[in-house]
Amino acid sequence: MAYNELIKNFEKIRAYMRDFYIYGFKSRDGYDKKSLRSYDDERRRMESWLGEHMRFVRTPEGKNVFISIDSRSSNHNPFYNALKAKSFTDGDITLHFILFDILYNEKDAYSLTELMNKIDEDYLSCFEEPMAFDESTLRKKLKEYIEEGIIISEKRGKYLLYRRAKDVKIDNIYDVIDFYSEIAPCGVIGSFLHDKEGKHDEVFAFKHHYITSAIDSDVLCSLFLAMQSKSVVTLHNLSRKSTEPRKNRVVPLRIHISVQDGKQYLIAYQPDFNSIKSFRIDYLSNVKIEKPTPRFDELRKMLDNMESKMWGVGCRGCLSREERLEHVEFTIQIEEDEEHIVRRLQREKRIGRVEKIDDYTYRFIADVYETSELIPWIRTFICRIKKLNFSNRTIENKFKQDIEQMYKMYGIEDGGETNDI
Repeated sequence: MAYNELIKNFEKIRAYMRDFYIYGFKSRDGYDKKSLRSYDDERRRMESWLGEHMRFVRTPEGKNVFISIDSRSSNHNPFYNALKAKSFTDGDITLHFILFDILYNEKDAYSLTELMNKIDEDYLSCFEEPMAFDESTLRKKLKEYIEEGIIISEKRGKYLLYRRAKDVKIDNIYDVIDFYSEIAPCGVIGSFLHDKEGKHDEVFAFKHHYITSAIDSDVLCSLFLAMQSKSVVTLHNLSRKSTEPRKNRVVPLRIHISVQDGKQYLIAYQPDFNSIKSFRIDYLSNVKIEKPTPRFDELRKMLDNMESKMWGVGCRGCLSREERLEHVEFTIQIEEDEEHIVRRLQREKRIGRVEKIDDYTYRFIADVYETSELIPWIRTFICRIKKLNFSNRTIENKFKQDIEQMYKMYGIEDGGETNDI
């Protein structure tokens, strides 16, 4: 069961989780950002959410705690438990249950005045010191629930009436919700629905289960809302190389998610620098949505054009400069029964093209912003590569040096037949 002391500031919990359970473990004495007492309080809270997945090792520096999850036995993301521990004021939670007790029947509809009278007479009058709710508080709560789609307002004559939205049965799409909650951005929404429906037979298991992005759900949700309204945002960006967050004002354009490691990136326009840049979402915090910008559609089209030259999230940066592209070209040679290598080359290329030179020789060609982003993929063809041609000679030379180092490790000093690359 999750820790019963609910939290107000989730960003503090998120910071602890990143420092201890995602980026690497530290001992209690090795954490110098807060007091030891604060560390102990947050550790106990996190242990209540992640207890069965927590492990520790003892080192000369002390006891280091870390997360260990076996995807074969854990079908659900344990980090969602932290997002379900949000706190409410007494007034919030009281008004919530009173309101939905009154609007229990989907056919019942009441005006604001009628709701106020029912709350005062039927629910609060029996208390010696009743909790008071004014019309402004109730109106704001109703507006919030209308925006969420759980209450519907309708005009009848000169009165605006409120009624509960019709419940949607989700039994027949439970498997969809189960899958969505574990693989989609902001999957915690599916996790809440999953909890509502109770236990069902589990049909999904995940070989590669990227769970740590769960604690970035608040940030990601704010960015999606900003893109929906085509708005500018201010946010804080704290990289691992800096000690203080840097405030940025950007226009969020698109979210990119790596299928290789699960990392999430924001591609955004920076008005102050007239540039499009990528940001790691786990480094972002305190997203504040500002006014819509009339340039959103124009900037999104610019990004659409740029993505035809992006292998990953590397962008060209400043839009006022002349476009700088790097040429990437490599030639592979296959054996008679290795057509599957060519099919993989065609299937896995994200951009660029494949040219057939002869029945056994093929060339991949692309012009990109960042040559370095292709290197891990190019390495997978390493025993078949016959020739390299990168306009970025630094990257090409580094690639060749790595191969030579590998030859030495395996005692192949001359590099054999592949020495011509």
